[in-house]
Amino acid sequence: MFAEMMFGPRWDPSSGAGSAGLVEAAALPADRMAVELQAVVMAVYGGSRMQDLTSCIPKPLLPVGNKPLLWYPLNMLERAGFEEVIVVTTREVQKYIPDMKLRVEVVCLPEDKAAEMGTADSLRHIYSRIKSDVLVLSCDLITEVALHEVVDLFRAHDATLAMLMKKAPEPAEHVPGQKGKQKAVEERDFIGVDDSGSRLLLLANEEDLDDGLNLKKCLFQRFPRVHMKMGMLDAHLYCLRKYVLDYLADNSSFSSVRRELVPYLVSKQFSQKDADQEIDKKDIYSYIPRDDLQEMALTKSSWNDHRGDMKEPYHGSGLRCYVHTARNELCCRVNSLAMYMEANKQVPQSSILIEEPRVHVTADIADKLLVGADSMIGEQTKIGEKTSVKHSIVGAKCVIKDRVKITNCIIMNGVVINDCCALQGSVVCNKAVLQGGADIKDCLLGSGLRVSSKEKRVNEIIVGNEQLMEI
Repeated sequence: MFAEMMFGPRWDPSSGAGSAGLVEAAALPADRMAVELQAVVMAVYGGSRMQDLTSCIPKPLLPVGNKPLLWYPLNMLERAGFEEVIVVTTREVQKYIPDMKLRVEVVCLPEDKAAEMGTADSLRHIYSRIKSDVLVLSCDLITEVALHEVVDLFRAHDATLAMLMKKAPEPAEHVPGQKGKQKAVEERDFIGVDDSGSRLLLLANEEDLDDGLNLKKCLFQRFPRVHMKMGMLDAHLYCLRKYVLDYLADNSSFSSVRRELVPYLVSKQFSQKDADQEIDKKDIYSYIPRDDLQEMALTKSSWNDHRGDMKEPYHGSGLRCYVHTARNELCCRVNSLAMYMEANKQVPQSSILIEEPRVHVTADIADKLLVGADSMIGEQTKIGEKTSVKHSIVGAKCVIKDRVKITNCIIMNGVVINDCCALQGSVVCNKAVLQGGADIKDCLLGSGLRVSSKEKRVNEIIVGNEQLMEI
């Protein structure tokens, strides 16, 4: 099984070394990972479950731990040794791409079509720039999972697709403005894997299970034991072969990678036609490169590679899908207001920001002992006397005056909070102003909003041009 193969010698089917070429199974070196894969980060609109928040700020620029959301996948790629990346985005986001060491090539989608284009459409849009296998990430993924754990699956099994999934989190108890409202349902998946837990055999959305699950006989002929897992979430990190992009370029019917392309690839693994039958030009199998010399060598190769771990990569289907499931590491997709709140709680405590100061050196705090160790304070922010900040994130260039209480909040950039205000469980967007004595609990306040003196608000979402009270 794969777990056994990781700790012993193995043959690399992509090396062409045959049975004489043994390589040690270890994490893929960072420089080789970057050479073998082109990195693409999707940073377009999105945020259908958090429109109240993204109506104020484009999703890729939402601050998490005082870093824009887009910074996290770029930082992961940089730490993994990538030197360049393609960022697919809009002109609005392009102006604020974070400064990174890796070279960022920005491709803006057409403004009149960007809102309607899915991830597969976006890959089709940059197809001329893709020269090799690709690593596709969503800008809303924040994870401590080592990137090589997904890429190693991709390489070791000569996979068509390798992806990252995680167990769905427990629903958040407190979400601003949503008390008594029906909570958004996550797109949870039902998957089937082999004994190793890494070969992805089945994939279906849990919403579709009411109609039953269609299981192919040929699947159980090859994999008598299939392990079922429910409540899984797609982390939107995919390794894809170049021929999948070739296929995608010729098939405009695919709009989404997650909803359409990935389920298609998983379902097609066990439907390959016989060699003597003509393969449909619109079928993915017609795009898989064929090497007659290599196929002849494999049929005449040694006894060992016809059994055990290497049987499938050498002699199995030409289409193979694999999945790495996150264990206890931080792995979250910021695709709802609840997950946005949760990410701002978890990320500052994670290894991702371990080198980032909790309090920026330029921040001016009158009573530092009143700022909790689990809080973060951004650059050039001023905090007055007898003001307490607990379990909260405060952005840059904020002015928080005397005797203010802030608990379990996200305060974005340029916010002004006057004397004696109290904030709990709330999100306050850029440049909002709270006059003295305002009391805000479990609310979302949009960019530029003004709250009048001694105003009290509970469980409300107020964004856009709507004002709490004219001043």
